Amino acid sequence: MTAFALDNPLDRGGLPRPGNLLRTAADSIPPSGLVLLAIFSVQIGAGFAKQLFAALPPSAVVFLRIAMGALVIGALARPKLRGLRGRDWAVGVGFGVTLALMNLTFYEALARLPMGVAVAIEFLGPLGVAVAASRRRLDLVWVGLAGLGVVLLAPWGESSAASWIGIAFALAAGGFWAGYILLSAAAGSRFPGTTGLAFAMIVSAVVVAPVGVTTGGADLLRPELLLIGLGVALLSSVIPYSLELQALRRMPKHVFGILMSLEPAAAALMGVLVLGEMLHAQQWTAVICIVAASLGVTRAARGG
Repeated sequence: MTAFALDNPLDRGGLPRPGNLLRTAADSIPPSGLVLLAIFSVQIGAGFAKQLFAALPPSAVVFLRIAMGALVIGALARPKLRGLRGRDWAVGVGFGVTLALMNLTFYEALARLPMGVAVAIEFLGPLGVAVAASRRRLDLVWVGLAGLGVVLLAPWGESSAASWIGIAFALAAGGFWAGYILLSAAAGSRFPGTTGLAFAMIVSAVVVAPVGVTTGGADLLRPELLLIGLGVALLSSVIPYSLELQALRRMPKHVFGILMSLEPAAAALMGVLVLGEMLHAQQWTAVICIVAASLGVTRAARGG
């Protein structure tokens, strides 16, 4: 698989090769357009996943998404595991476990927070990796701006603890996302081709299966839910990974990272359009602060 570049820790790697038809269609779209399509695909998938919470608990939805994604990506990637050593397997398993925990905590946050808020807080994870990689004094300004965003998102004075729990889950998801970035880089240097991502998806499905099957029960076999789960897997994993791969082949990685910094804003917009989650002015200001911090770190890293 392709590793995350640590000079651009905000980008996602481990991308399966799409079919010739998708590749031909992608070639006709500017690379910046591919990145934006990938971002919105992820967030539309998250919106549909949140709609599933009315029928299934978040952990069951995570299992559906990861299991379906593992089947599709495994079929596309056809991972080859021969010749791997013990340390390679350890990295692959760690990568998969981290992927599972990242999705579990994010979907628990998504069940308690507006989508734009959950993604903005989660995005602090890759932002933190970017700051650690660049180590510039100016980054303290961006850290402060991101911190201001979190302060603005916190439900100060509210009696309900649900939002605080949601924020805790979102912060945990951000931490696991940071770990995912680092382990993705390690897996990319140890696994050939797209084997790393396919292996991680399989491990994630195994890790999530006990809680997902227990909480979802027989409802996981309902045809309409299986179909929506497949759609979420395609929108959240297969399609964006493929589009990002095509974009990374045709554009500088720092430009890719700058565009990916728009993800929290895209999540807030899709939350409005897909779920009708209207954010108030303070929440929009917080999202903008986090997006600006991410843009600042990415551009500063490029300049350094």
